[in-house]
Amino acid sequence: MSTITPSAQTCRSAVMPILDLDMLRTFVAIAESGSMTKAARVVFRTPAAISMQVKKLEEVLQRNLLERKSRSIALTPEGEILLRYSRQLLKLNEELVGQFLCPRLNGKVTLGMPEQFGSNELPAILSQFAKSHPSVQVDVVLGKSIEIKQRFENGEIDLALISHNLHVTPDTILKTVRLEKLVWAVSKNSDAINQSPLPLALAEHGCPWRTLALEALDEAGIEYRIAYSSENCTGQLAAVMADLAVAAVPESLVKPPLKKLGHTNRLPEIGYAQTSLMLSSSANEVTLVLKDFILQVLDPRDMKADAPESVNESQAHIREALEHLKI
Repeated sequence: MSTITPSAQTCRSAVMPILDLDMLRTFVAIAESGSMTKAARVVFRTPAAISMQVKKLEEVLQRNLLERKSRSIALTPEGEILLRYSRQLLKLNEELVGQFLCPRLNGKVTLGMPEQFGSNELPAILSQFAKSHPSVQVDVVLGKSIEIKQRFENGEIDLALISHNLHVTPDTILKTVRLEKLVWAVSKNSDAINQSPLPLALAEHGCPWRTLALEALDEAGIEYRIAYSSENCTGQLAAVMADLAVAAVPESLVKPPLKKLGHTNRLPEIGYAQTSLMLSSSANEVTLVLKDFILQVLDPRDMKADAPESVNESQAHIREALEHLKI
């Protein structure tokens, strides 16, 4: 492939080609993933199709853009230049289209959610929302679900995520965004699990995790003592890491060096906790747009195969409520 640089006179007199944004988007995906296969999944094309797009780009620009290696793909110096301009063009295109399809919003919205969402889902929500609506101010309130729900009902919060027992469905529920199994979390080489009465690290009163855990232990006739009580899950897990107690938490929070207890252990099944989105009936446009972003980020998880019938009944109840509200 020729690498001869055209003269300035030739560029001025010739009709310059117009690059396809779709090809540039594919090129950026390849550069960022370092793989044709991974890039194909990002742009929803086959590896053969995106390979043809790159070949077309190289023909139009008369430059080699990629260095094919055995296990990865690297950019040539010319490819680095194209990557920088491609990102600028794609960003400009996004802004241009947004001016017509996404009218600029202004205002403020207050979002409330449990503490466990703060480190994982919250950054993704705020990042995506800020890109499309930079003029909107989002105030975030993190706290216990019972407090978030109370502040929502007092009109202090516009949009709220709360965790609650499946058997307690708020009247102002909008949509279930998460259904997660509660498990017993212990340290890797736990001694606390062998103690009697069983030492527990629990959330404070009003938390559905606490309620479901104690109900399960009482029903199984297992003696326990509340060794630690914390306002948030971080405090619970800290006590478990120190092997001072056992905690009942959502399965997603159990990460090394912690482990969850399986069915072979003597502790009973706890049940499921549900996270739902609450929206004020008088929500303004800004709140409704943020609500849509949250529903995109927090897609409801698939139901577990071993989920109890009460879970399915709760889901049916929610669907009926949504149809009634015509949401």
